[in-house]
Amino acid sequence: MTHPFEIELEAILPASPEEVWNAIATGPGIDSWFMGRNEVEPREGGTAAMDTGGQRAEAVVTAYEPAKRFATRTAAAPDGRFMAFEYLIEGREHSSTVLRVVHSGMLGDDWQDEYDALRRGWPFHLHTLREYLTHFPGRTGVPVFAVVQSGGKPAQEVRAALTGALSLPALVTVGARAQAEPAGLPPLDGEVTWSDDERFAIRTADGLYTFHGSSGIALMFHHLFAPDAAKDTGTETAEAAWQHWLTAVLAD
Repeated sequence: MTHPFEIELEAILPASPEEVWNAIATGPGIDSWFMGRNEVEPREGGTAAMDTGGQRAEAVVTAYEPAKRFATRTAAAPDGRFMAFEYLIEGREHSSTVLRVVHSGMLGDDWQDEYDALRRGWPFHLHTLREYLTHFPGRTGVPVFAVVQSGGKPAQEVRAALTGALSLPALVTVGARAQAEPAGLPPLDGEVTWSDDERFAIRTADGLYTFHGSSGIALMFHHLFAPDAAKDTGTETAEAAWQHWLTAVLAD
């Protein structure tokens, strides 16, 4: 049985409506703060696609009003499930913008767990969007993703392995300094900007790094803004190096 849901959020962002539009309605912009690799066909009726870990999901652009409104909707699955996203942009004084997000649709039998995960995730995603627009304006990020199974380790053990490898205290708090030297990658040296029971995020001079640890699995979403991130390192090379790092961390 399917269940309808709707999540509404609002964020005040330190950017113009045009800058917010580029972040939420273009492939390179979405790559810089959300999940996966994204493509957006810039017209109503066009296709919006996201590839995460080799899994591609497509939606139809249902509203395309530059610097005002952007919306997408996936096709309904055989059981009626679908996802719809709507972004409403309103300019404010002092070069700030109010972004309203409505995420709605139909969820499946395990709808309560799905809904809880979505509800917990959106404040973090909007935090990442704010970090992007504040610290990397006018730039686009290279998305990097890796995931490793932990062999059944409990969530606390997975998180402890991640924090230890990043020279962070067991209780991760905003403002803590993180450091690591992953093989084949530039050193990571930055500040924790977000921490909850599921994830923590680190901002460095050239990237936004997010680490998730749960029972049996560790994964990461990074957004790299160094000028040579795509040219010299390459997304595939960076993902392979982070995959190797995660595997080694969880094997210890």
